[in-house]
Amino acid sequence: MPTRADAVELLESWVENENLRKHMYAVEAAVRFYARKLGAEEDSWALAGLLHDLDWEKHPDEHPLRGVEELRRRGYPEEVIQAILAHRSSFTGVEPSTPLDRVLYACDELCGLVHAACLVRPNGVDDLAPKSVVKKLRDRAFAAGVDREEVERGIALLGIDRNEHIQNVIDGMREVADVLGIRARDLHAPG
Repeated sequence: MPTRADAVELLESWVENENLRKHMYAVEAAVRFYARKLGAEEDSWALAGLLHDLDWEKHPDEHPLRGVEELRRRGYPEEVIQAILAHRSSFTGVEPSTPLDRVLYACDELCGLVHAACLVRPNGVDDLAPKSVVKKLRDRAFAAGVDREEVERGIALLGIDRNEHIQNVIDGMREVADVLGIRARDLHAPG
């Protein structure tokens, strides 16, 4: 199985946009958090989170098909490929059916909303609570690119309380907050 280092190298060769890279790292962290919580294999789950948007920048009209093609060529596990296809089920027709599929689907859009919420808070992720994210979820003008229906569908797919899911995503993202630049010290740094 390709390693995380292999995946990061691939990501960096395909994705130029720094914000998209951060999103992919955020989803990786949230999915890894869930893998740990559910007793699943962390490394393969994390690869699905890290590489789920690999081709978004280069091939948005074919996303995620071109990325999946590349991952298959490089020998990534089928469970990773399945989850990546299922995270865009409306396009691929592959419905989220495994725990990894459901977790990746549920974390993708919510990570974008949580990241945006961190950027407008004085303390970033440091003291972020689910209630603040729920307020932003209700405000459709905030982070307008986040598909609220997909967030709600993801929560339903997991079958857990909304606040619990939001807290899990926050906790996962906190583990890579320095990479994402969402700690209070990062938000107020000069430059």
